[in-house]
Amino acid sequence: MNFAPKRRRRFALAAHSETMQPTIKLLALMEATTVTGPAKNLLEFCRLARSPKVHEAGLPRVDVSIVSFHRLDAHANDNGQGNRNKDSSPNLFVAKAREQGIEVDVITERFRFDPSAIGELRRVVAQRHPDIIQTHMVKSHFLIKLAGLARKYPWIAYHHGYTTTDLKMQAYNQLNRWSLPSATRVITVCDAFAKQLSRTGVRPDRIVVCHNSVAAPRRVTNEEQQVLKGKLGIAADERVVLAVGRLSREKGHRDLIDAVAVLNRMESALKFRLVIVGEGPERESLERASREQGLSAQVLFIDHVEDVAPYYAIADALALPSHSEGSPNVLLEAMAAGVPVVATKVGGVPEIAIDNESAFLVSAHEPQLLANALRRILIDADLAQTLRANATARVASRFSPESYAQSLIRIYQEIVSEPRAVARGTLDCGLRIADCGFDRGSLNSQSEIKNPKSNGPVATAPGSETPCL
Repeated sequence: MNFAPKRRRRFALAAHSETMQPTIKLLALMEATTVTGPAKNLLEFCRLARSPKVHEAGLPRVDVSIVSFHRLDAHANDNGQGNRNKDSSPNLFVAKAREQGIEVDVITERFRFDPSAIGELRRVVAQRHPDIIQTHMVKSHFLIKLAGLARKYPWIAYHHGYTTTDLKMQAYNQLNRWSLPSATRVITVCDAFAKQLSRTGVRPDRIVVCHNSVAAPRRVTNEEQQVLKGKLGIAADERVVLAVGRLSREKGHRDLIDAVAVLNRMESALKFRLVIVGEGPERESLERASREQGLSAQVLFIDHVEDVAPYYAIADALALPSHSEGSPNVLLEAMAAGVPVVATKVGGVPEIAIDNESAFLVSAHEPQLLANALRRILIDADLAQTLRANATARVASRFSPESYAQSLIRIYQEIVSEPRAVARGTLDCGLRIADCGFDRGSLNSQSEIKNPKSNGPVATAPGSETPCL
């Protein structure tokens, strides 16, 4: 098949966007009930896609609508039809999306993988008639392929990584091995995940790495900080170590509790509290571990908090003890808020924070190393300030929401400009993501993937040091 030269195609597309400003219709499937992680990032992108900065950059407008799912309880009587009522929001995520003026279709389910959801999904897609379908979770990936929609529409699948709390979830995650190779593009959040995807059957030339982004945090007043400390019972002379995230096994909170016990033995005169913000299946186990080590009064468990800014404001250090990570929002948020960070060097963490410069990075499963790094921050104010300044500068320059949104829109722009069969992933036109208009950049020291056809360099997405593959 004869395709136009790549440079000519990009120039024509650019000229078209400058004169006509075409709108790209994006339908995003999001399985979420709260506004955290991928759901939070999606809503932030929707906001930025409407901002004047997008048009000033010569990029097309992106009109986003969302499909979400609502699981009925066992006693509900419903025919499974989608909920189109604007005033009926089954959860916080849908409510927040609608507050932003985003059209949301809610598909009700009686149980996980309810077959009636397939027909309803086809109906919603036909009515919305998007230019691109975008999915974010294992189930949504699976449903798009099962429903045959991947053969009719360009499809972008986001890969955010996995939780590995039990064998059931591990088996569930294996569905991606069947689904993701059919996607037009797979966007993942770190170079480490890109390598995993390549090993499990996704073509490297369809993989794109885009780290998450973070906005500057809101200002928290001294009065607000004092009120929060009083509510938590934290004394004026006590330091605060903060952990934020889902309480699941792969997040490594047990290692952090062990590190607190180690730090107490190392610095018996140091007064500090560990504040853990989040909820999840490991809550009871972690509370029991705290009691067994005599730390019940020192470790505070806080449920899910929608506005975490006050907690960052009172924190002297943030601990991220995860066993696996992608591009963690909590790391970016803490760095943007000026909180010195101790994190494990797993997944995409070393691609975001530089060890001994903008954070301390330690090996996973090592409470002693966590304790050593936390001790350095808590007892050395000058060191903490250096980490704080370097981290805020790095986030502001490399992980801005504007750069992230623009890089995504360029990917959408490239996909809708491809011949339809290529966009559906059924033909190979020889194009690489490196040709989508991003500035070329060299691979970092940890990057090994190259284009399988040319063995040449890949591109670096704006606002990121890691490549688009």
